[in-house]
Amino acid sequence: MKLPSSEQVAPLVRDTARRILLPSFGRCTQKRKADGSLVTSADLAMEHTLGAALNAEWPQIAFVSEEMEEGPRARALCDTGSPYWCLDPLDGTTNYASGFPLFAVSLALVLECRVQMGIVYDPVRDELFRADRGHGTWVNRRRLDGTRRGAEGTTRIAIVDLKRLPRGLRRRLVEEAPYASQRNLGVCALEWAWIAAGRADVYLHGAQKIWDHAAGTLLLEEAGGHSATLDGAPVFDGSGAPRSVCAALSGRIFDIWQRWLRDAAGL
Repeated sequence: MKLPSSEQVAPLVRDTARRILLPSFGRCTQKRKADGSLVTSADLAMEHTLGAALNAEWPQIAFVSEEMEEGPRARALCDTGSPYWCLDPLDGTTNYASGFPLFAVSLALVLECRVQMGIVYDPVRDELFRADRGHGTWVNRRRLDGTRRGAEGTTRIAIVDLKRLPRGLRRRLVEEAPYASQRNLGVCALEWAWIAAGRADVYLHGAQKIWDHAAGTLLLEEAGGHSATLDGAPVFDGSGAPRSVCAALSGRIFDIWQRWLRDAAGL
């Protein structure tokens, strides 16, 4: 089967997001899911509309999304020989519902436990990050150059989500941070994309779902970057289980970051 490219899929993602997400930004209905996380009417509308559009164009490709029922989602993940879309229809739901202008749509295409294509779209800035395996990472019409940042070996900005990390590691990061300044966007997809674009030097997250990291892992890899779990395994494994993340665009900085984290976490 010939899989669609990110260039083919990107206009569909962009147009759907601008039509559905921007008009309801900061003024949508919302509720809490069983796990305590927030879901809005925009999450559901985006999932339904984009899912239907993808199925109309490529009906042979299965569909996995954050907001769908667990049974169908698990069956798609288990069928590793068939391609499937992996969608987060609105990453950064709390930001979005609060009127905080950091949120994104994340879409990956997976086959045989490998991400073949990834798209992350930021409607507020109209930035679309995309990658196809073996063809580099692009933001809008510009190809990302992984050599731009980190060559000097210094770590200025870290994107770190503290709340899902082990307590001892959190304490070390607060008291002995190996970087100059810390950020947390509250949008995993954009955090991956911004690391790939060289807007920060290192990345750390304690537990991401498959829709949080599927597209992002390919964006960073195709930009020349590096990522692993805290115990050194690949971040994307297709299992659907939560995965920790440490990442950097620069290989030299990634090695230093990974060694520091292992020491701080006692691994």
